[in-house]
Amino acid sequence: MRLSDRAKAIKPSPTLAMDAKAKALKAAGEDIVNFGVGEPDFDTPENIKEAAIKAVRDGFTKYTPVGGIDELKTAIIEKFRKDNNLNYEKHEIIVSCGAKHSLYNIAEALFGPGDEVIIPSPYWVTYPDQVILNDAVPVIAKTDEKNSFRIDLKLLEEKLSDRTRALILNSPSNPTGLAYDGKSLEAIAGMAVKHDFYIISDEIYEKLTYDGFSHISIASLGGEIKKRTIVVNGLSKSHAMTGWRIGFAAGPKEIIGAMTNIQSQSTSNPASISQKAAVEALTGPQDFIPKMVSEFDRRRKYMVERLNNIKGVSCVTPVGAFYAFPDVSSCYGKSFNGAAINSSLDLSAYLLEQAKTALVPGMAFGDDRYIRLSYATSMENIKKGLDRIEEALAKLK
Repeated sequence: MRLSDRAKAIKPSPTLAMDAKAKALKAAGEDIVNFGVGEPDFDTPENIKEAAIKAVRDGFTKYTPVGGIDELKTAIIEKFRKDNNLNYEKHEIIVSCGAKHSLYNIAEALFGPGDEVIIPSPYWVTYPDQVILNDAVPVIAKTDEKNSFRIDLKLLEEKLSDRTRALILNSPSNPTGLAYDGKSLEAIAGMAVKHDFYIISDEIYEKLTYDGFSHISIASLGGEIKKRTIVVNGLSKSHAMTGWRIGFAAGPKEIIGAMTNIQSQSTSNPASISQKAAVEALTGPQDFIPKMVSEFDRRRKYMVERLNNIKGVSCVTPVGAFYAFPDVSSCYGKSFNGAAINSSLDLSAYLLEQAKTALVPGMAFGDDRYIRLSYATSMENIKKGLDRIEEALAKLK
């Protein structure tokens, strides 16, 4: 069978692959602690579920406008105004089947052969592949823990060329949990305006921040940068709605219009029922979010402290999302029963086999020195998993 070159160039998502492997082992009777999954372990709030049930009972089960119903776009516009000090019109908003779908629509609308897209690493695993799928070139800008994994002006200038089409920013970040402050964003915005490239700002974790960190959308820093920014967000993380598949994007009307046309020929509209649930999520009570964030914060502090107390492991404290990203490279070059540990993939496989603990190797995110653990799981699981990891790492010689 002959597959397209495009299909052959794409790798399966390592995070989903690890999650699937962990679930398969669990289904086979293994006691697996799964730190690999990137979704809240909280249930969707009842008022949101009731809105979906009402939509079904009211017969709201037909096609909707491709880019989302007016009621939801109005709610999204109000969210941007209230949360981000951003003003948009309905023709500058599109609702898609999750934030990942929004990002893919952007790539389809903006990128072509020869275009370069700067992606700071560590990065969410999907960014480079979406660029490749649209015949463009991912230009990886390797950031450093010393600079809070932020791309600075010097590194950005090194990666810029006359083919640079866009820069992808993810703040707060998956996998590091770190984020861009206002000063860093202002410097990047100035470069984008000066060199006329787009910013794709993935802000899906904006509600999940800690230690008083205040999220800023780069699009809010002035009219010129707003014209060059497409903001991506959604409800999966903030409202525990991963399976509902509602994401949205805001940006220049020409780009949003192109994304809508593309969506019309791929998925058409997001699920009508999910859209009604999303209206309730955005306009209904928001007290669920601080409660969830408070619990994530408790787990975050515990996990980071435990990781830093494990010999040979160091972990910066994340200010957002629900991931810890420890440096485990001091474990490389060691072995267990003759099996060498020389990479994050080796270590992740070892921990799954010997510690019955699933996590994601850092190489999937562009930095092999690290591994990613999600604390979007119970404190009981976190304690048990970290106990197992500490015991397993102590066996490496």
